[in-house]
Amino acid sequence: MFEHRGNQVVCPICGASFAHFGKYGTKNRTNARCYKCESLERHRLLWLYFNNQTDFFERKNLKLLHVAPELCLYAKFSKMPSVNYYPCDLFPELYPYKEVFKMDLTNIHFEENFFDVIICNHVLEHIPDDAKAMAQLYRVMKKGGWGIFQVPIDYKREKTYEDFSITTPQERFKAFGQKDHVRWYGQDYKDRLSEANFIVKEDDWVKHFSDEEIQRYRLSPKELIYYCQKENGY
Repeated sequence: MFEHRGNQVVCPICGASFAHFGKYGTKNRTNARCYKCESLERHRLLWLYFNNQTDFFERKNLKLLHVAPELCLYAKFSKMPSVNYYPCDLFPELYPYKEVFKMDLTNIHFEENFFDVIICNHVLEHIPDDAKAMAQLYRVMKKGGWGIFQVPIDYKREKTYEDFSITTPQERFKAFGQKDHVRWYGQDYKDRLSEANFIVKEDDWVKHFSDEEIQRYRLSPKELIYYCQKENGY
């Protein structure tokens, strides 16, 4: 990390600063990945949102479901005494972390109304039956609970594009931008979440940052946050 020494960019998750972040992604986008904690633009925005727009860090005995837990966030949440942390994935053996639970997002084994907060970040685009996964997330969320469910979205598309006859990695990469994706979400993503009974806030909170702050934290200036709640009455 010494060769990247500097203070032009800073990661709000781990606090490290560098001259720039590293490359990441299928298109090798520059200035994206933190050299220390491996956070990406979406993780840094999520962390800032949790700190500034929610009561997450003020809660006690909070039950958190974290689907496909990213290293940068796992490192933080797993050490918080106020959080009962449930990091889960369909393939937990692929993680180098100490403990990740096996879980199928379309058949979640936890009981109804169990979690206070749920993070599901860039997962639903991998799941053929995303409606079933959304329904399961709703079921296990506590009444009055909330979650953030981010996915890659092409806002030029009015409707989500999916074609389940496309099955090979090469075809999926061409159609959906990544070999293990099964759809491109469009402007109707909020509607799809609403159909699962979530109250959805499509939050453009990133616009609260100045251009200088966006460059310093290396955020995606157009990324919307999908904040989903479950009403107390349900």
